[in-house]
This record gives sequence, structure tokens and C-alpha cells, in this order.
Amino acid sequence: MSSQRSFSVEVISPQRVVYRSSDVVSLIAPGVEGYFGIMANHAPLIAQLGIGVLTLREADGKVVRIAVNNGFLEVSKNRVTIVCDTAERGDEIDVERARSAYERAVKRLLDIGNLSIDRDRARRAKARAIARLKAAGVLIEQ
Repeated sequence: MSSQRSFSVEVISPQRVVYRSSDVVSLIAPGVEGYFGIMANHAPLIAQLGIGVLTLREADGKVVRIAVNNGFLEVSKNRVTIVCDTAERGDEIDVERARSAYERAVKRLLDIGNLSIDRDRARRAKARAIARLKAAGVLIEQ
């Protein structure tokens, strides 16, 4: 039941099509410079995505959250295509695994005496874990 106020969205990772719908009314995406929104009839756009939560609101009011990690978003002719390194729907996330990843990353970041730790990698791992927990609905703010 697509209308003038809805648009199509496809989220693709190297493994699969994670999400596809023609009835999305709004989308909030994690750009590298911060979050931004898309609604129907948006001007053409290509944007680089960072690590975060993609939030989609469907015409029936359903909200879908997807943890994404780096990629690109393209808007053209009332269609949004998102291609990213990883994408995981909130209802598919293993919450305990995400919590463990978060705890490991925090522990590495707190170990300031260990010079062999790659701090950038640990920060990215922490950000990915936070995004996964937020998409799963178990972490609201961080």
C-alpha cells in the first residue's frame, strides 16, 4: 500500500539483503558526520555511513532498527539503497554476544598500560557493540 508519503528502502550487506520494503515513511541513518533523516520525495543524495543504528518507520507505524557498520546510502527517485559492510536487524541480534563484545572493548580501552592494544580498533568494536545493543532495544542511550 505505497503512497505519495512513502518510499522504497533496501539494505544490503555482503552476505544478504537485510531489509526490503516499499512502504517506509521515514528513515534515520548514521552518517559519518552525524545522524540524518530521509522522508518521501527527498532530493537525490549519496552519503557515507558510519557505525550506528538505522531506524526505519513503516507506513503501518512499525519501527525497524538495524545495526549498520560503514557503507553508503543513495537516495534517487523515492528509493533508498543502503550498502554496508555489516547490517543486522535488531530482532536478529544475539544480545549476550553483543554485551560480551562491549565488555571486552571497554576492558581493552581501560588497560592504558598495555601499549600493544590497538585503541582505534577497540573504540570501533565498542561502537559496533553499542549499535547492536541499541538496535536490539536493550540499550537506549550511551
